[in-house]
Amino acid sequence: MEQVYLDHHATTMPCDACVDAMTRALREHWANPSSVHRMGQRAAHALENARGQVAKLLGARSRDITFTGSGTEAIDLAIRGVLGAMARVDPEKNIIITNELEHSAVRNLCKQLSDLGRARVEMIPVEPGGRVSVNAIGELLEEHGDRVAIVSVQWVNNETGVIQPVHAIGELCRSRGVVFHTDATQWVGKMPTDLSGEDGLKVDLLNCSAHKFHGPKGAGALYVRRGVRLLPTMPGSQELGRRGGTHALPAIVGMGSAAEAAQDWLCDASGRERMSALRDRLETGITERCEGAQVNGDREHRIWSATNIGFPGLSSEALLLALSERGIFVSAGAACASGSLEPSPVLLAMGVPERIAYGSIRFSLSRDTGEAEIDHAIEVVERVVAQLSRAMPG
Repeated sequence: MEQVYLDHHATTMPCDACVDAMTRALREHWANPSSVHRMGQRAAHALENARGQVAKLLGARSRDITFTGSGTEAIDLAIRGVLGAMARVDPEKNIIITNELEHSAVRNLCKQLSDLGRARVEMIPVEPGGRVSVNAIGELLEEHGDRVAIVSVQWVNNETGVIQPVHAIGELCRSRGVVFHTDATQWVGKMPTDLSGEDGLKVDLLNCSAHKFHGPKGAGALYVRRGVRLLPTMPGSQELGRRGGTHALPAIVGMGSAAEAAQDWLCDASGRERMSALRDRLETGITERCEGAQVNGDREHRIWSATNIGFPGLSSEALLLALSERGIFVSAGAACASGSLEPSPVLLAMGVPERIAYGSIRFSLSRDTGEAEIDHAIEVVERVVAQLSRAMPG
């Protein structure tokens, strides 16, 4: 049975360069990078080389990169760290401005902070198609003034691939002197990133995760713009005091090598054009062959790597299981919520009718996805939807 993996927003296969780098680190650089002896310093050199590779992918300075154990940890350090630092100066400066479309790593953290009384959360209205309103952010900043601690808006939605207007949001926040954080987990390594100067993206904190761009699990990074203050959530002497704990060097050097491979791929725009065409081919094939199927989300502002398609009257769980049995591996949205039987809160927040949200699944591609895989997936989806429609009429 032919197998096609189209769940790359959940995780990607580590590239050969990543695996080779991790193997070398395990065999040759197993000493502690914080040790002052020669073996430790060789490990430290490998660590800093990886930091430079990740910084180059982001268009940033090496010193601005803090390694973490995951993208989720980087998000926690960004939001909780800013709140902690500001609480020392002004306890009333505790408002987080965010939205219902965020990854659960942001949504759940904000809810926890709110429940504990450590923050007040203000939600940005969502426009049809799944983009937030920049004007509404401006109104919230105007309303709450000096009490706003941080604005957090995801660059690319993990379920729909919709791209948020982070450049405009960054300009707005910078003009108001407000810290701006973006969860760039689904952007970095798939699209060019420029944090190099005044002409680049005006963001204060940006997180990414290695396993989303053909690196290993267990390695993430947080870009911290110079001058932004963070209270460490995991105190220690490593990472300029921002994040304690002995470095997971094999994962970090794997992330560095994956970042370098991603940067090489990004140098030629034709790769992204080819992948966009494949995503469109998948969408067209499915929506033309499956009556009632519709694409969820803004189709103009989105990344090449994902599409979210709703099948009215069907169950996403039934679709996933049936497709998996036939060798097509997709998801119902965020992998972190794959055990949930409820419609995606992201789709509901976008205004997708519950009947469609309940039967929506995400197809996500990587730079290695091929035409034959797409064509085979279309055929299998058509058969599965037809079978389920007969079994679940209406």
